[in-house]
Amino acid sequence: MTVSAETDLSQIPFWGLPQAERLAAFRRLRQLDRPVFVSEQVVPFIGGGPGYYALVRHADVTEASRNAAVFSSEPCSNSIPDMPRWLAVYFGSMINMDDPRHARLRRIVSRAFTPRVLAKMEEDLARAAAEIVDAAVAEGPGDFVSQIAAKLPVRVICDMMGIPAKFHDMVLRRTNVILGNADPEYTGIDPGFNRVKVARGLGKLLHAGFSLNRLAARLGDERRKRPTGDLVSLLVGGEERLTSQELGSFFILLVVAGSETTRNAIAHCLKLFTDHPDQRELLLADFEGRIGGACDEIVRHSTPVIQFRRTLTRDHEMNGMQYKQGDKVLLFYNSANRDESVFDHPDAFDITRDPNPHVGFGGPGPHYCLGAHLARREMTVMFRELFTRLPGIRSEGEPAFLLSNFINGVKHLRYTF
Repeated sequence: MTVSAETDLSQIPFWGLPQAERLAAFRRLRQLDRPVFVSEQVVPFIGGGPGYYALVRHADVTEASRNAAVFSSEPCSNSIPDMPRWLAVYFGSMINMDDPRHARLRRIVSRAFTPRVLAKMEEDLARAAAEIVDAAVAEGPGDFVSQIAAKLPVRVICDMMGIPAKFHDMVLRRTNVILGNADPEYTGIDPGFNRVKVARGLGKLLHAGFSLNRLAARLGDERRKRPTGDLVSLLVGGEERLTSQELGSFFILLVVAGSETTRNAIAHCLKLFTDHPDQRELLLADFEGRIGGACDEIVRHSTPVIQFRRTLTRDHEMNGMQYKQGDKVLLFYNSANRDESVFDHPDAFDITRDPNPHVGFGGPGPHYCLGAHLARREMTVMFRELFTRLPGIRSEGEPAFLLSNFINGVKHLRYTF
């Protein structure tokens, strides 16, 4: 079945519609008897492809996630068209790989996410959150994203990697360009894909990828010569180690996936607790007992990462649908997280929801988010700091959302306390 014009997921203007309209469109797609086929939009200098099937139901997304042998992350999972080599050199990280290459890299970088390492970070996270709130209180309320939500995740990732504080703002700006590549505010690319504007925007994207890659690679070179025992020293030392290119790509993945997911979850959180004061009261009545469920419900309800792509390695039948070798599918986590067959009252925000089998950190399988536990810890620490010191904090007006079919991002959010 081919997608209709009113739910053309490949057109950038669709992703600029109000959130309620997009949710309604996905609701209609879930009610169909099989996944729809969507034609791809041709992007100047990158190209297009034959199209893809939109997997919008929870059952399809979770089954495809588990079956990585059939639903492959190669050649590309973070781009609908195949990524040209001149982009893949910076953005072709391990999320675009299958085992055994993916397993090797994940095994190496998982050293950064062990319970022991994360437990050691707890004190640093609390101190960082306190300093960020101190600065916001001194400055006065303005833009919640730039003053608070974006600060902690970038600082955490950079501290993990040993990136000096003087580079943190640069890292944040480059991250905005990478994930805001379709948003005129960050790249100047317009929804009509004017070739001149696309060329300039791709130039900014390449520069962002190059500068972050080189920042990490230079640090890796230093740690090979003079290891300090930090994360980069672990990643470039030992019997299994990352090359300079792998380290650069991993840093881009870490700072983009790790910081942006948490940043947007924190921003969505303030809006959600402002719109749902009953849920705020529930949380504050037993913060430690309910914060775990609150984090998962925020991630489910907001779904910071909208979708990832998979490509069929062979003919396959799934949930009554026949797929052919080479078919592309997009796993729409935002839709799976509102699936009426899995979640009671899926559009409601309920921090006591149990069970909550959301796919906000990806579906089950080898590509489940490696940093999920870190994201939950960051959210917990920041919410504890905010709601303890600023119990009256609330958003004002509507957020300015990122124009993207990949990240459900909040660019700006006015707030007061």
